[in-house]
Amino acid sequence: MIIRQRLAAGLCALLAALTAGGLAPTAAYADETDSKPAPQVELVLDVSGSMRARDIDGGSRMAAAKQAFNEVLDATPEEVELGIRTLGANYPGDDRRTGCKDTQQLYPVGPLDRTEAKTAVATLQPTGWTPIGPALLKAAGDFGAGDGAKRIVLISDGEDTCQPLDPCEVAREIAAKGIGLTIDTLGLVADAKTRAQLSCIADATGGTYTAVRHKNQLSKKVGQLVDRAADPVVNPVAVDGAAQCADAPQLKPGLYSDREKFGEHRFYRVDVDPGQELRASVSVADDRAVNQDYGVLLRAVTTHGREIVRGQEAGDGRTDAISTGLRYPRPEADDDDEQSPETVCLQVSNSYSAPASVKTSPGLPVELTVDLVDGPDQASDVAAFGLGNGWWLLLALVVVGFLAGVIWGWLSRWRVAVWRTN
Repeated sequence: MIIRQRLAAGLCALLAALTAGGLAPTAAYADETDSKPAPQVELVLDVSGSMRARDIDGGSRMAAAKQAFNEVLDATPEEVELGIRTLGANYPGDDRRTGCKDTQQLYPVGPLDRTEAKTAVATLQPTGWTPIGPALLKAAGDFGAGDGAKRIVLISDGEDTCQPLDPCEVAREIAAKGIGLTIDTLGLVADAKTRAQLSCIADATGGTYTAVRHKNQLSKKVGQLVDRAADPVVNPVAVDGAAQCADAPQLKPGLYSDREKFGEHRFYRVDVDPGQELRASVSVADDRAVNQDYGVLLRAVTTHGREIVRGQEAGDGRTDAISTGLRYPRPEADDDDEQSPETVCLQVSNSYSAPASVKTSPGLPVELTVDLVDGPDQASDVAAFGLGNGWWLLLALVVVGFLAGVIWGWLSRWRVAVWRTN
């Protein structure tokens, strides 16, 4: 027994050593965090009277927002400078002019004192109007002049009550300034008008809209958006796909956003040089109630309609998004006549449908990623397909398997010899 235990321990040690050697990184990455400007986030919270409604997991909308803020403040990365602005938190009266000025910065954008920020949030009580447009204008000026990522996370349960200052137009004006500010919106138990307005605000700046009906969902989504500011995320570029390949927009490597109607096909064009590999992926988000059984299809086709490769995914039940991708390695050209780029058409299709009570306009949010990389030099160049140093691990497993077999055979023969002796 002791001999077998020692042999087993030695075998495990050998496996660990070989595996570690196979997976060891080939290069060290420098820590560049000190040279990067701090990302900045401002949470803009609707504290209007409607936030008293008790329809989120048996509690009020305000209670759900406070819980989400406390959890997010605890989890905010150290490198993120975070601030909080409110709208409708102070004026309870009926004077529209006064109510539409009711927005204030509760906590300035900067290094986070979690205790101070939580104390400020704890004092909030649902009070007044919903001046979303004025709050966004003020929030755009709350950020520093640095080059770091800037993001507003707007949480509201109703549409703006301070027209004619249209918050969609305000968001477009902010985007036109070119300051790199993204606005994400979350609708708490939002009706159709609120959903449309919040979606419009997000779309104008390359942000996202999310419908929220549960406390945990709110906490998770706000946390994701704050974390996104800390990561080197590229904001998607708005693009308008076409109904046929001939009219499709020309795309370069990058991240793109679009909207696609239920059951629609949209086309985009990409030029692929000889020896390059086209990599593309698409995500379609169901930002409203949809019927079960749905799918998304991404096809690469020639300009004449011949399919090259496809990626597809399907599902049923409730989900936030569904994604798929494809890869097309174009071989090196043997003939000088084939050195010109090949135009590949990317077709994005979905099979979503919605209940009769659900508004289908605007279309579903689509996020499309396009990349062009050097293709494999030869069929054996497995690294180009993502295996890389995995050959070390494969070799280690083969060696360990061989040694394990030899040792196990020796143990078996030893046990038989001992049994015969006894």
